[in-house]
Amino acid sequence: MHWKLIGLTASAAFACLTPQLCSGDSRLNSVTNDTLGSTSNGRTIERFTIVNNNGSILKTIALGATATELHIKDRHGTLEDIVLGFDTATEYEANPPYLGCTTGRVANRISNAQFDLDGVTYKLAKNFGKHHLHGGLVGLHKRLWNGEPITHKEGQGVRYTYVSPDGEEGYPGNLSIAVTYVLTEKDGLLIEYEATTDKATPINLTNHTYFNLSGAGAGSILDHLLTIHASKATERDEDGIPTGAIISVAGTPLDFTTPKRIGADATDIDIPYDHNFVLDHGGSKQPKLSAEVYDAGSGRVLQLFTTEPGVQLYTSYYMEPTRGKGGTTYRQFHAFCLETQHFPDSVNKPQFPSIILRPGETYRQITEYRFSTRNE
Repeated sequence: MHWKLIGLTASAAFACLTPQLCSGDSRLNSVTNDTLGSTSNGRTIERFTIVNNNGSILKTIALGATATELHIKDRHGTLEDIVLGFDTATEYEANPPYLGCTTGRVANRISNAQFDLDGVTYKLAKNFGKHHLHGGLVGLHKRLWNGEPITHKEGQGVRYTYVSPDGEEGYPGNLSIAVTYVLTEKDGLLIEYEATTDKATPINLTNHTYFNLSGAGAGSILDHLLTIHASKATERDEDGIPTGAIISVAGTPLDFTTPKRIGADATDIDIPYDHNFVLDHGGSKQPKLSAEVYDAGSGRVLQLFTTEPGVQLYTSYYMEPTRGKGGTTYRQFHAFCLETQHFPDSVNKPQFPSIILRPGETYRQITEYRFSTRNE
């Protein structure tokens, strides 16, 4: 096994995987790497482990530029992994629920699996009924990215890069993408995205991490309290495709403008929940507070900051019983996703904010999931 070390001696490298670390430990503020097996065609899957000065731990893998573990302290100071994931390379290579991965080129849905751009009709894979979902049959979540450890102003991290060639999954242009994960010193999972292209193309990247603030495999998240700073949402049809209308959430089960149990109204909507919320800040160059989640049992709090104009709340409704870490079975409502994004099907809805990237421009997105605890 080969290790790259930052601020860490080789003899201490393996101990970085231990969840409990002491203050002042030399293993803090470090990045190490090993492997998580190989793909079905024999390519090695590199894994990075990042530890910050608080002892929090983030693990990512090059397959799909995927976050596989995130260990955060509860109100008693006990570290626990709070994201769903798998134990093996084979499971991540299949990954039907998209656990933890980078999705795109265009995350979420494109109606009828096609779009028109500059007078050309582009046809994509139909992998969600008659529609296109999360970049297609072999989207970014199934690609092997190149990863390198980096030191960021907010903490240690890993920068993943991938070049999606012209025509991949039906999309135009050679698209150069960088996704940077940072475990900040404020216990944040910071994700920065950049991309450039040599031909006009749509792009709408997101991260598909499934969170359970009680711990991965701890069961239902329906008692988590959720606030979303969004007074509106995109109206959707039975397939989750936006109709084009922007609707008020007031008086509906989509109203999370004040803290509410995720499960409070889950039985009152058609698919509880898989909806895009129009954030009140409307998108910005600097990340703004967009949502908050609180788990009374552990005391953990998640605050979501993003530059994106929308966020998809998904409560793992489509999750079939799935074997997860340590043999745990994941089911419906065992996790929630807050997928920051431009609106679904924007490429076919000219009234929505544009997702078209052109040569000479740079796509940028910043999202941070920041963690803390409450004592009450």
